[in-house]
Amino acid sequence: MTTITQDVKKRNIFYRFFNLDTSGSKGSGEKLPLYRQLMIQLLCLLITAEVMFPIMYIITLSLSPVPTRPSKLELFPKEISFEAFKQVLSRPTANPVDFVTLFRNSAVLSITVGLISLLIAVTAAYAFSRFKFKFRQVLMIMVFIPLLMPAVGLSTPLFLLMNSFRFVDCPGGVTAIYPFTACAVGETGKVLFNLRDSLFGVGIAMLATALPFAVWNLKGYLDTIPKELEEAAAIDGADSNQVFFQIVLPLALPQLAVTFFLGFIGYWQEFVLPWLFLTKPQDYTLAMTLYNMTGQYASSIPWNRFAAMAIIVALPVAIVYILLQKQIVSGLTAGGVKG
Repeated sequence: MTTITQDVKKRNIFYRFFNLDTSGSKGSGEKLPLYRQLMIQLLCLLITAEVMFPIMYIITLSLSPVPTRPSKLELFPKEISFEAFKQVLSRPTANPVDFVTLFRNSAVLSITVGLISLLIAVTAAYAFSRFKFKFRQVLMIMVFIPLLMPAVGLSTPLFLLMNSFRFVDCPGGVTAIYPFTACAVGETGKVLFNLRDSLFGVGIAMLATALPFAVWNLKGYLDTIPKELEEAAAIDGADSNQVFFQIVLPLALPQLAVTFFLGFIGYWQEFVLPWLFLTKPQDYTLAMTLYNMTGQYASSIPWNRFAAMAIIVALPVAIVYILLQKQIVSGLTAGGVKG
């Protein structure tokens, strides 16, 4: 009975059609019937439509000549106008700050914090991965604890810490450096520099939140690099610095790229810390400016300029990914295999 049923299925044209081998394996490897291939393609199309929907909508808004939001859904622009991009690049908001200054502030913060955190994290991760020292496990747990806390929860202690460091011009021409020195009792001076209200202070705060993830991410990858390579280099006469810079770092380059890229996304789009810390418009970032473009009501938002600004803010992340694509892909795939 089983043999007869199988023969009927083989003669059935629909059964043979939907069970065609579309994998191209030619007898080796896992076969992929046509019906599974169609299901996979349908799933991919649904995912693509879901991903492209907001992108197409925001592009259509940015190319609209009118600032109001369309009354109905439009995924393709009826008119193409670049006026919104021109306005954003000249003066994004009413604040007397041009786009170049805003872009420079965001670029300086994201790139500087990314490189410094990468430099500190790779050395710390190498120490945790290769050296056995006292309280090693305790220190690793202490590095991991900030990852368990929300970033907003760390903003208050960072705010108080950065705000306590400032230069004050006291009466009589004396400069006090808080919290180490202070003006005389009863005297108040003019604040010359406040670490909290500066890009430098924001960078330090962002660095404090970026290091735990970078250390843990790199430590896991460095564990997969065979120690025998370092031992062989040491036998050939290489010192510790040569082993680290000429053996370990080149092998860890893909994961360094992944760590920098993942951090760069967060640093570039960071909003909470700059918004809480900075008060001077000339220190604002692109993320802060994008938020400033929103009004109290939806009808007061210049939607075409808002969409154009959103696209411009997203472009550097896409460019960095394209430049580091090879290293990112190899780092993500190699990080999942030990040995």
